[in-house]
Formats: sequence, structure tokens, C-alpha cells
Amino acid sequence: MTAFTVALVLVVAAAGLLRWRRPAWYWLAFGVTLAALRVLVRYRSVMDACGLTVPPARWRLSLARATNQPIPEPRPPRIRRLRPTRTGLVLRLKLRPGQDVFDIAAASDRLRHSFSMFGVTSREVRSGVVEVRMTGYDVLKRVQMPAETETRAMRVPVALREDGSVHYRDYRAIPHALTLGATESGKSVYQRNLVAGLAPLDVALVGIDCKQGVELFPLARRFSALADSPDTAAELLDALVARMADVYRLIRTQQRITVDVPDAEIAADIWDLPDELRPTPVVVLVDEVAELALYATKEEERRRDRIITALVRLAQLGRAAGIYLEICGQRFGSELGKGITMLRAQLTGRTAHRLNDETSANMAFGDIAPDAVLAAIQIPAELRGLAIAGDASGGWHRIRAPHTSLRQAVNLCNRYADRTPDLPELAPFRPTTGTATELVPSAKASPATA
Repeated sequence: MTAFTVALVLVVAAAGLLRWRRPAWYWLAFGVTLAALRVLVRYRSVMDACGLTVPPARWRLSLARATNQPIPEPRPPRIRRLRPTRTGLVLRLKLRPGQDVFDIAAASDRLRHSFSMFGVTSREVRSGVVEVRMTGYDVLKRVQMPAETETRAMRVPVALREDGSVHYRDYRAIPHALTLGATESGKSVYQRNLVAGLAPLDVALVGIDCKQGVELFPLARRFSALADSPDTAAELLDALVARMADVYRLIRTQQRITVDVPDAEIAADIWDLPDELRPTPVVVLVDEVAELALYATKEEERRRDRIITALVRLAQLGRAAGIYLEICGQRFGSELGKGITMLRAQLTGRTAHRLNDETSANMAFGDIAPDAVLAAIQIPAELRGLAIAGDASGGWHRIRAPHTSLRQAVNLCNRYADRTPDLPELAPFRPTTGTATELVPSAKASPATA
């Protein structure tokens, strides 16, 4: 008995230590089993207390009265599947007649307390079926990306969501995006993760960094073109607009619109072209958009109008030509001049780190998800890297990118430098990098996101 007591105390102490120092290990070792049992045992009573049950059908009541049986209890949604994950539990529910997915969403906080979970989110899988994702610990405190992620063309993992799932940047689904964040908010780390994810792919990277290139030029060996001033940026954007026109002419010659060609084989963008004819897709990263929109003289104003017009054209027409925009900045508002709101309307993806003013949050989410505006301005300063991500569908999530140092990003870009395509129209803007730089071992990444 004494040995059993000692062993039990050691197990409890180990569980407590893991929960404090390594919550992910604790969850996989102890938490997932305890949480699954807790959900199954408490399920009916919790659903009844949260108002997520429906009265029994009339025929059941009539049958109970006719046979002198007890009155049937109210029925909760039926559990179709309970699946454990590395960060929590996924519960798939079949709603009863009269229930709605918004009932589950409205009860998320009550479910979180009742099941003793860290977070609860829900989404509708299809009509009448709801997926409830419950996290067992704060997955955004120490971001650890899964060892394996889904790979697909022009789709890269960049962050972790608060429900434990991976946040992907899918250029085929959301071609253009806006990323905002104040100084020291983690915006640069998010951008490094994006470049690191794109580096192994067959894609051309084009950068515009008007801070004399301090953010993007260390990654120059993986970039097909770079601009470090507004004057160079204007010429580079004009070259991209010319490339877009050439790609459209290529698509037009390959459309093959004849009676005997199936509809699915008619080319409408570069992804419908044969592999040997398909132009290389281009991702354009603008590090600080405000520097392109500011002006002090008439000459700078003409240059500014030229730049914004080119960006709007690329945002409106670039998707089918395989040109995708990543617009980043500390500030984004209508005071940047004409054309800014038109540009914003074409940027479907929105990501906002900690912001210094509510106006920028409104520019990011005011037209697609008003609830996300309040969440964006409430991000604390000590949680660097925490961001709100949304799109034109109105949905939004809290995300956090894993810490990636500049040295790690440079090493990745140097490793995949041979994948940098040489585009003739962008040759004048190809950065001069000299000889290959030897990979330097990076320091151990900090557990917090910078």
C-alpha cells in the first residue's frame, strides 16, 4: 500500500509539473483522456443546463402516457464523433429539429466552463451538423506547429489558430491580403514565416521595402526582384503590370474555344494552362505601404498616383495572371490619399496585429467583420505576434505565428536560392547578392513569438 501511495504521489506530481512547464505534453499524457471522460459523463446535464436540448417529440409523449412510462427527458444534440487531437477535442454534433448553429456558438463560453476546457469554438460543417473544437490549453502561449501540414500549390502554413488548427495562406483561394501591425507587434515575424513557407515552392518573390531594404534584402537570394525606394518601386510595379498584360495575351492564345473542347479545358487563368506553358506565379510583398503613398512635392504626388494606380490594377486583374499581393504596413487609412480604399476593397485577406489606433482596425475589418475590430484593438503589448485574421466571408480567428529569427529565414532563403526564377521583365530589379553565403547555425528559437 505504501508503494502504491508513493507511486500515485509521483504520478500526480509529474502531471502537475508537466501541466505547468509543458502543457502540450501534459495534454497528450493525461489531459486528453480526462477531458474525453469528462465530456461524455457530463454531456447530457451540461447541454440541458446550457439550453441546448429540445423537448421530446409528441409521439414519444403520447406513447409514454399510453404505456404509463416516465416522461422522456429533453434530447441534446447527438454526438456523431469524438476525436482527440494534439491540442484538444473535436466534437461533431447532429442538431435536433429546431436547433441552430448559432445556439451552439452563443453557448461557447458556458460549454468551456462546464467541460473545464481552455477554449471552445464551433463551425457548421453542413446543414444540421456542427463541429465543436475544444482546446485543452493555451496553444498560442507557446506556438508549436504540427510536424506535418497539408501541402498544396500556393498554400503555405504561417501560424497557429486559437482552436489548435493550422492557419494557411492560400493564394488560390485568397489572392491578395492586407497585414497591419504597429512597431514590435510581430508583423515582421509573420512576414518571415510567409517567405519561409514560399521559399521551397516554384514561385517568384518580388519585394518592395522602402526602409532601405533592412527587412527584405537579407533574404535577397530567394527574391527575383527587390526595390528599396519609391522611385524604384514605381518602375518595378510598371514592369509587373506589363508582365500581367503579356500573361493575359498568352492565356488568350491558349483558350481553345471550339465546339469540341470541353468547358473544363478552356483556359481562364494560368492554372488552366499546360504545365510547360504556365508562367511562374509571382508574390509581391510590400513591406510598408504608407511610404509609397506619402508625398511632399508635386513630383512625388505624381509618383504616388502612379504607384497606387499600378497596385490597384494588380489587385483587380492580377489573380488570373498569377500575380498575388501581400500589402503590409503599420498604418492604413483613407488619409493616405485617393485610391487607398479602392485598393483595400481588393485585398480579401486581412490580418491585424496590435494596432495603435482604432481607425486602422476599422480599415482592416470594419467592412467584413465588425466584431473583429474590438478584438484587434484589445491585443496586449506583451503578446507579440498575436493577430486577428479574417477574410471577406466575415469569419475571423486569433492566430500567432511561430518565432522565426531573421537568421533562420536567411538560411532558408539561401538553401532554396536555386529555385529563384529569372524573369526577363524583372531582370533590371534582380538584387545583387554576390557569392553564396554559408549557412550559419541559428540560435535556439525563443518559446514566445517576437
